[in-house]
Amino acid sequence: MKNHYPGLLPKAHLWADVALLNLSFFSAYLFRFDGFSEIFRNQYVNLLLFANLFWILTIHILKTYQFSRLSYHFNTQLGKFFKAVVIHAAIVMAFLYLSKQGEAYSRYQFLMTYGLFMFLSTVSRAAAVLFLKLYRQAGYNYNRFAIVGKGDLASLIREFYGERKELGYRYYGMFELAAQEKPVAALEAFVREKQLDYVYCCLNEISDDQIREIIKMGERQRTQIRLVPDFRGFMTNMATIEYHDMYPIIQVNTKPFSSFNEQTAKRAFDLVFSTIVMILGAPIFFLVFLAIKITSPGPVFFKQKRSGRWGEMFDIYKFRSMYVDADKMGLQHSQGDDDPRITRIGRFLRKSRLDELPQFINVLKGEMSVVGPRPLYKYDVDMLMEAEPHEFQRLLTVKPGITSIGQINVGYADTMAKNVERLRYDLQYLKSYSVFDDVMLIFRTLQVMVLGRGQ
Repeated sequence: MKNHYPGLLPKAHLWADVALLNLSFFSAYLFRFDGFSEIFRNQYVNLLLFANLFWILTIHILKTYQFSRLSYHFNTQLGKFFKAVVIHAAIVMAFLYLSKQGEAYSRYQFLMTYGLFMFLSTVSRAAAVLFLKLYRQAGYNYNRFAIVGKGDLASLIREFYGERKELGYRYYGMFELAAQEKPVAALEAFVREKQLDYVYCCLNEISDDQIREIIKMGERQRTQIRLVPDFRGFMTNMATIEYHDMYPIIQVNTKPFSSFNEQTAKRAFDLVFSTIVMILGAPIFFLVFLAIKITSPGPVFFKQKRSGRWGEMFDIYKFRSMYVDADKMGLQHSQGDDDPRITRIGRFLRKSRLDELPQFINVLKGEMSVVGPRPLYKYDVDMLMEAEPHEFQRLLTVKPGITSIGQINVGYADTMAKNVERLRYDLQYLKSYSVFDDVMLIFRTLQVMVLGRGQ
């Protein structure tokens, strides 16, 4: 028989959290005051009532418990929950300070309440996820589904659920409309016989009129219809769907960081981080400045043309690590520790990556980002455009960076093979973006600097 308990899991989490909030409050009160004899005679009853009412309001506004079977993941649920807890705690704290009796409330009891609440709710979520995974893998709490279509797309849908038993979807066959005399009537009989919860329709094999009839059939049989467009071939570009009035528009992101939120987040991070480095790193800048000036004649800073976003050339800034007449030796790339062009202080600057500190000026000017594929010489650009034209053009859609995953794992590329290897690493960075990923790459770069592993 069909499952008739939609939305049970969100409701269970909601009321479990309400119960755990109250349990945490009473437990913290018991630890703080060694009993409940006075709890109903003092202001803590009002605090508990306010906390409960505002928790319901908070989760309603943030939609904390809106999720489906497919979107139910431990990390996402915990993230939504912690967001609600932080906002709730901030408002309750403001309520305490604004209250006439605010000083009478125990800060210890307040902190313990939220500490217990987060701990118990995290444990309950972990237990729920583990239980559901084992329960569904054992063959219980499953949804029945079939696929309308016989091609590769239908096989991909079947394989998706076959590899994820924990989602609780059981396959009941593929249905080919073209093989039936009365296709939709035959499909309806099949749905009724198998008592299907879902019917997946491969849109590349179904006409518009058939889709309309199938939707009406789903309404009659109380079966959910899911329409599957054939996105293969461009899903690697992270296609998203936007609604323009009532019309769904598929947007294929042909350039990374094309959404307003991603652009804003990345640029804001670049500006804040670069400003902090320039201010706090001022003494290091000054020491490097003196060391270069004392150890070798010539300018302190080095300016060179590099390829930026969309292939536009710009001047990159570095602390000079080579002799002034190094270009006369005719070498294109760094030759490692034995490179005769590098000064004594230059070797240290390269190993520690301190020579790249002035590039934060490029970041502030908007020519570079803190994290991104390294800016290349025109020579390297021409070489990669010949070897890997499509992949390299994707790198040109973003600003180059001071550090990158390719730079960390490969270092300076002095051969075609190393350039291509670094290209592969940098392409991984373009698949998804988050400030957290940038921070982790910066920490890995700091390790390289401290250990002196730069090349």
